[in-house]
Amino acid sequence: MRALPLLLLGLAVASAPALAQMKLQSKAAPSNGLETRYFTAIDGLMDGNADVVLKETRQGKAVTAAVLDVCYPADKGSDRKDRFVANLAVSGQTLSGTTQSVADKQPVSIKLNRKQTGDSFEFRGQITIGQTVTEVASTDNSDLSEKEFQDNQATEDGITPQPKDFTDVSPESIGVRVKLDAAADFLKSLKGEAVEIGTSSLAVTCDALRSGEQTINLTIDPEHASALLAKVKSAPGVTAAGWTSGVVEMDRTIRIAAADWRDGDKINKDRLATAIAGVLAKTLAAKPASATWNANTGKLKLVLKRPSAIYPVLGLTQNYEITALVSPDKPGSSDRLMLWVSSPTVSTSDDSTGAKLNLSDDSSSDEEASETKDDNGAIDALIKEFKGQRWDADKSVWR
Repeated sequence: MRALPLLLLGLAVASAPALAQMKLQSKAAPSNGLETRYFTAIDGLMDGNADVVLKETRQGKAVTAAVLDVCYPADKGSDRKDRFVANLAVSGQTLSGTTQSVADKQPVSIKLNRKQTGDSFEFRGQITIGQTVTEVASTDNSDLSEKEFQDNQATEDGITPQPKDFTDVSPESIGVRVKLDAAADFLKSLKGEAVEIGTSSLAVTCDALRSGEQTINLTIDPEHASALLAKVKSAPGVTAAGWTSGVVEMDRTIRIAAADWRDGDKINKDRLATAIAGVLAKTLAAKPASATWNANTGKLKLVLKRPSAIYPVLGLTQNYEITALVSPDKPGSSDRLMLWVSSPTVSTSDDSTGAKLNLSDDSSSDEEASETKDDNGAIDALIKEFKGQRWDADKSVWR
């Protein structure tokens, strides 16, 4: 199969009207005795990597019409997906049809034999895509009702266009839902912007191929999030945009007075970084080594160091790396700031002069995992130093 660049996939798929025509149309059972049932798995298809929906219209136990929708890796081992939708002719227990794949325009032919035993169904036959023949031998399949199928199709991308505050969504995390045929141009429009794009959201999923829309995840400095949202909402093909989940965990977040940390309408990030590092230096018994603000994401990276006790005679160094994020506690203007501070990531290095030991930290060990969570009460210390409040998840209030 020929490969298309991932970001150009939106240009290769059919237009929105064509996609809408090819999507499975789910309707309530009519009064003439017809019933719609679904299969959402056919074992072993495309080495088990296919996402399958077989829709059958039945009158009693007899199948009167069928539609097969298969989404699968376009190339072996690839994250890029292709899809075909075929209306199948029904002849007794044989389902057959031909069509063309959506992205790569490969010819597709299907011939399946269907056998029902009680509530169990068996499918055997072949599906051919281009020159690739897949043998189908799937047993013990069960079907779903219209309601069961629809309930399973519900997807949620977590986009909240107008959150009341940042207790359920993260101030640096933006989600943008865009039509597939406009996704490539939308992504190109972000070139040069101070924003990071989640590479995992670039992969066009089977859900995206079926819905005709893709959700792109962006990370941006909270100070610039509102301006970016105003821009992307007017971009061609964008159907929804807003805040979504991100790095902020409320159990490691405090709320503080904004006036103490602002110069005019801007947060004094250098002064804030110095204050945070000072508190962490006390709780971790370590010395601040560096403080760096990420211009794209607004995150603060702090590194603190102290002598390692693992083998004192070697004079090794224990390094603590902490990420922090500050933002208003809600979109728009606010007299409060939220401060999130991560658990420390701990590593050991040889910082001595001359020849050095090359060390490897085993982060998978239980000892290391527990060590990274031990910050000696840093959040409580930050609350005290900043005269802050902590989130009460049970009562959903700051206290």
